[in-house]
Amino acid sequence: MTKCVACSGLFSSVFAAALAMSSAVFAADLVIAMPNWPSGQATANILKISIAKEFGLNADVEELGTLLAFNGMENGTVDIEPEVWQPNLENVIKTFVTEKGVVVLAKRGVPAWQGICATPAAAEKGLRSIADLSDPERTKILDTDGDGKGEMWLGAPTWSSTGIERVRANTYGYAKNLTLVESEEEVAMAGLDIAIATNQPLVFACYAPHFIFDLHKIVRLTEPPHDASKWKLVGANDPLWVTKSSASTAWDAANFRIGYAAAFAKRHPDIAAFLEKVDLTPEDATAMSYALEVERVPPLDYAKKWVADNAKRVDGWANK
Repeated sequence: MTKCVACSGLFSSVFAAALAMSSAVFAADLVIAMPNWPSGQATANILKISIAKEFGLNADVEELGTLLAFNGMENGTVDIEPEVWQPNLENVIKTFVTEKGVVVLAKRGVPAWQGICATPAAAEKGLRSIADLSDPERTKILDTDGDGKGEMWLGAPTWSSTGIERVRANTYGYAKNLTLVESEEEVAMAGLDIAIATNQPLVFACYAPHFIFDLHKIVRLTEPPHDASKWKLVGANDPLWVTKSSASTAWDAANFRIGYAAAFAKRHPDIAAFLEKVDLTPEDATAMSYALEVERVPPLDYAKKWVADNAKRVDGWANK
């Protein structure tokens, strides 16, 4: 049988056109960035389901690092970022919110805390303050791999707080006698569960709201109160920013809030007003992290149930 080359080209063209039309039909109305920590993942999907419920718009949820999300909000490929942490992202906020005016931060924020925590076993053996971590004799109890040197989790590789915790470790001095570990939070929390179960001393970077404070008797290490004059952070656009920076006191009071593109707000002022009314609480964030990390509920499934259970609250955000 003779092959029809012209027909093949025609079929290919028709198929491509059909595919393009199909993509156009199912294209999302907006894009919500999703961070790689549980409360951010849950909130991204809660916003997706809520916006569909209240405004009939379909949102794609894309896992993106915060800097990529901010760049996306500037160039039009991202519309909403569900959790923008302060003071972690002050340089990013200065650039995109204050100077360029391409991103808006919602006025409502969820109060938060960041610092270093210890398991009960570590606290009982004398690790109760940040100064204790600079004593190599004391931190030997944190050794889990037999090399005589303790380990400490700083955070996920993509978190802005992880780099700042490395700066703090350098400035306080405990970077010299501890192996500083970066890994995804899921891995770190699994290690924490094992440490608690086996009474293994462990010290790690921590933040609240988070379920670990309800699940385990975690001890927060004491630090000198925050002093802005003792925090000198170089912009992360400098590849040597960690070594050039210093921070020798506790973190400043933290919060996180929704960010959205200024251009998106002009196109959809009703949704921007909706985002300004979202009033999630520390208790909400704690429940999210517990459901996703402990109960292993998929973020989208959690969001569907949450919106159904909180229908009147969501309607209130939309003034219904």
